[in-house]
Amino acid sequence: MALNNIYNEILMEHNTHPDHKHKLSVSSDCKTAINPNCGDEVLVKKGINPSCGDEIVLELNIEDDIIKDAAFNGQGCAISQASTDIMADLIIGKKIDEAVELTDLFIKMVRGEEKDEEKLEQLDEAMALKDIAHMPARVKCAVLAWHTLNEMLKEKKTAE
Repeated sequence: MALNNIYNEILMEHNTHPDHKHKLSVSSDCKTAINPNCGDEVLVKKGINPSCGDEIVLELNIEDDIIKDAAFNGQGCAISQASTDIMADLIIGKKIDEAVELTDLFIKMVRGEEKDEEKLEQLDEAMALKDIAHMPARVKCAVLAWHTLNEMLKEKKTAE
């Protein structure tokens, strides 16, 4: 039963038709890590799940503490790719602190540590992955992008 719930319509749509699987489009003068000419900050971080070979390269365009855009490239199973696309949808337009809170909530959800439906509603389509908690081997697939995002944003905070 859990497997049927995991490969639901939302996950399959995000896997087969991802909106955010591409390189970030930024103007040529904004391609450095921090460019005072455009005000944008482009962060890039690679995430790898060594147990199965899934990998992503996550890119964020941040301006004034707001995630203006997110994109990814990589390869992996349907769960890792769909989860990454769903995450990108969710964090665009959010402040960095909000994205970190959503990441923490998502990770707790897929580990089975958070079950409060009202809290989980903040995750929107990412709730499609809540049954992954019943399949521990697939949790790493679901959280790859979220861990990568969390590491990226913590590194940014440390650098400030």
